[in-house]
Amino acid sequence: MKISDDIHNYYEKLVVKQFTAMKIDDTYDTDFVADLTCVVLNQLPTRYIRHEVDMAFYLSPSERFEMENKVNKAISRSLEFMKKHKL
Repeated sequence: MKISDDIHNYYEKLVVKQFTAMKIDDTYDTDFVADLTCVVLNQLPTRYIRHEVDMAFYLSPSERFEMENKVNKAISRSLEFMKKHKL
């Protein structure tokens, strides 16, 4: 059995969106960004979806805000960790 390529973790989109806003790709090299992505996502819960519209329809504004806060905190902690440990 193969899981559909359409299924993905919604937090991945939020992390990429925040990385773009923070210009992470402009600040760090590709290996650092890949490692940072893993460290960030490992701190977050999973929220699998098939279609973006599913989240737009079912996610309340307060849930969306909470998810974005979790992402921001995970990014901050991960950057600190990686800089301290020079990963």
